[in-house]
Amino acid sequence: MKEPIAGVEIPDSTLAREATELVRESATPLVFHHSRRVFLWGTLRGREQGLQFDPELLYVAAMFHDLGLTERFRRTDQRFEIDGADEARRFLKSHGITDEPADKVWTAIALHTTPEIPLHMSPEVALLTRGVELDVLGIGYHAVTREQRAAVVAAHPRPDFKNGILAAFTEGLVDRPATTFGNVKADVLAHYAPGFVRGDFVEVIKESPWPE
Repeated sequence: MKEPIAGVEIPDSTLAREATELVRESATPLVFHHSRRVFLWGTLRGREQGLQFDPELLYVAAMFHDLGLTERFRRTDQRFEIDGADEARRFLKSHGITDEPADKVWTAIALHTTPEIPLHMSPEVALLTRGVELDVLGIGYHAVTREQRAAVVAAHPRPDFKNGILAAFTEGLVDRPATTFGNVKADVLAHYAPGFVRGDFVEVIKESPWPE
């Protein structure tokens, strides 16, 4: 077992090691380090809230949550969150993990960009969102200590992370703009994809085939 980071031990099972290597090989260093930080933040937030959760499931969810942004796992016909969720389910099944545990991981990844709803679900689902929100949006920044933040960032640096993650989102979504309808990633394309036009929920209703 490696030294803990901010008091958090990274899972060291065969499952966790293989998840780590898959993401290390498939993702950019920016996404890899972000994914590890998400696990660490999620764990710290879970401890702060006194939640009981499966660290191995949370780790797989954290490591796979942005695989849909990678060239290897990226599709163009569905939301990037589902790309990662589907691959996580396949990975877990290959290790004999199915049913409720696999469903938790799938749901955690699929909903990790959906505000508020995941926080009312199982701890693994909620804590993936907590970790993502802290690392990307700074939500819960002061819920972890300065020392914990320093230890996590020392282990998994975030140089120019704000610009880097926005570029990664843009690259991963620009070929499937319709999948951002109704979710926060439409904001990314509105800023960075020339010619992008948001879907409009009101217009979808008005233009539906119903006569009234």
